[in-house]
Parts: sequence; C-alpha cells; structure tokens
Amino acid sequence: MKFVILTGMSGAGKSTAIKMMEDIGYYCVDNLPIALLEKFVELSSLQENAELQKVAVGIDIRNGQALEEIRDVLARIKKKKVHYEILFLDAEDSVLVKRYKETRRNHPLSGGDRVDKGIEEERKRLAFLKESADYIIDTSQLLTRELKAELDKIFVQNQDYKNLFITILSFGFKYGIPADSDLVFDVRFLPNPFYIPELGSHTGLDQDVKDFVLEHPVTKEFLVKCMDMLQFLLPHYITEGKHRLVIAIGCTGGAHRSVAIAEYISARLEELGYHTTVNHRDIALEQAHWETKSEYQKGEP
Repeated sequence: MKFVILTGMSGAGKSTAIKMMEDIGYYCVDNLPIALLEKFVELSSLQENAELQKVAVGIDIRNGQALEEIRDVLARIKKKKVHYEILFLDAEDSVLVKRYKETRRNHPLSGGDRVDKGIEEERKRLAFLKESADYIIDTSQLLTRELKAELDKIFVQNQDYKNLFITILSFGFKYGIPADSDLVFDVRFLPNPFYIPELGSHTGLDQDVKDFVLEHPVTKEFLVKCMDMLQFLLPHYITEGKHRLVIAIGCTGGAHRSVAIAEYISARLEELGYHTTVNHRDIALEQAHWETKSEYQKGEP
C-alpha cells in the first residue's frame, strides 16, 4: 500500500492537492481525526481492500491539540511495517496572509487576532511534521498546473525529488536588484544585442537574440563555470534545509542578455531534476520603452 500523509500550512493549497491526488488514483480522506488514523491504516492494509492500495490522508492544524498525538500514532504505524510518506505544503507568510485576505476567511488559530499571529503559531505546531517530511513543496510562486506537475513527478513518475524550488529571475540593473534574490549574476559583460539594429527591438525570448548571446565564446565559458558552481551549491542548500532559492540574472535593461541566460540556466537545471520557475521581471518595461522610443523617432504622438 502507498500511504501518503498530506499536511502543511493553512492556505498553502492542501485542498487543491487532495483533489489532484484523487485525480491520479489515490483514495483521499481530508481532515481525518488523529484518533482514527491508526485504525484507518489497518483497514486500508487488508488485502481485500484492493481499492485502498493508494491512500492519501489530509491532516493539519484543524485537529487541534490532538495533532501532538500523531508522533506516537506514526511510530506505532511504522512498527507494523506500514510504509508512509509525508508531503508538506508550505508558502511564505506574506503569501499566506494575502491569500487569507483575498478569500476573507479567518485563520484557524488567529481567533480575533491578526492572521499573521495565527500563521506564526501554526508554524510552531507543525514544525515537527515539516522536519519529518519526505517532500516539501513551496507553493508561494506556483500556478495550479505547476503544483499538479510536481505531484505527478513524485507520485506518478516516481522521480527522484529534490525539495528545492528555484526561481530564475531576469532583471535590469537600471530598475534595481530584486530584494528577494539569493544569488545574483551580473551578465552586463556579455555582448549586448541591444546595439544591433535588427535585434534591439527583440528580446531574449526570440531565437535570433538567444543565438547572438549564447553562441558568443565568452558566454559559453561563463555558462560552464556558472552551471558548475550551481551544481556544487544546490545539493548543499538542500542539505541545510533551504526549500526556495531565487537566482537573479541581471543585465542593463533586463530584456536581452539576462533573459536568454535565465532561460538557458532554467532548462539545464530542469534536466538535472530541479524544479524551476522563470520570471522575466523587466522585459515588459523595456519593450514599452522601446515602443515609445520608436514612436518618438517616427514623429508619432
């Protein structure tokens, strides 16, 4: 039997994940009382319950003080040779607060206090489950389809899963360095397609600009060194418990070199089994600037 305990922060997407687990063939029970968990596992393990060979149980802060009993329950389940995995969904506090405000719901632990106080208390109570988790998914920047893709990787494709979500962020230095950057690479030393007439109005998403940037010898050398460093760093970040990493790639305006490099690095990291999301922060600003400049040169209002 494949037995998954789905838990995590309120507002991180557990209800959505439960529905997705049902779609991939799991029998799902949400908010099961802790007192019933051991008996439920025993019944699910019976050979005649063939339809219960893939089970996901949602357990979270709604269990109240009984949540503390899950340590002993899981220990007894383990002694009975029942293998289980824990999937923990998380998100940044600011994202959780925003989601609660948008839905106008109260946090289960906030009472009459502020939502962030409830979130703080919930983190303390769920810390032991997060530490024991086999899989941690940070949904702060994930679209619904991206969450589904991650669940498919783990529970359908059975891929080796790395508990690290990486955002590759291109930006323009003239608009400022992203405040949430963990690693910043300055690629302003690379040849700039902006000054090539037939390329200036294009972006690093266009193949002609990509070819111009990526085929240059100094770019190739930089990417070899960059990927070598990332392949060294990322496993150590995972070992130290880091679950979200923002790699910022900056050029002057954030539309050409940084975009092409960000796309390349994302593709290579995906090949290595990491989950990446690409965000081109300033590309729209640069395109708008280029269009305004072109209209001015044409004498248009």
